[in-house]
Amino acid sequence: MNRVVVLNGPNLGRLGTRQVDVYGLTTYADLVSMCEETGRELELEVAVRQTDAEHEMLAWLHAAADDHTPVVLNPGAWSHYSYAIRDACALLQAPLVEVHISNIHAREQFRHHSVVSAVATGVIAGLGVDGYRLALRHIAGLL
Repeated sequence: MNRVVVLNGPNLGRLGTRQVDVYGLTTYADLVSMCEETGRELELEVAVRQTDAEHEMLAWLHAAADDHTPVVLNPGAWSHYSYAIRDACALLQAPLVEVHISNIHAREQFRHHSVVSAVATGVIAGLGVDGYRLALRHIAGLL
């Protein structure tokens, strides 16, 4: 069974309570369950992780690069300024799909640009948590 990691950056552990008008009512636990269930449907082994610590995210991305593991990444705020996250993503040799729950292009100006997007296989923004399902389906189709 092919393995995929779903990595979530800062504040995503607060889903369901954080800015529900922007991010919806789906909790982080619900997101994890949905990704795991989608993985089972697609015959993928899906591991879902979240961190507010940039060094931990970097370690996960380095491990995925070393293992040639596809990644679904919601870098959160790191999207807009973390060249360290971008450079770790550039090391990946398997597909990388960047996901944003909200439409970052319809929000504050500073959110309109992601430094990660240029090294991603694809980007999904503004489709809510369904973006994760679509990213997993896309990766399954590539494998």
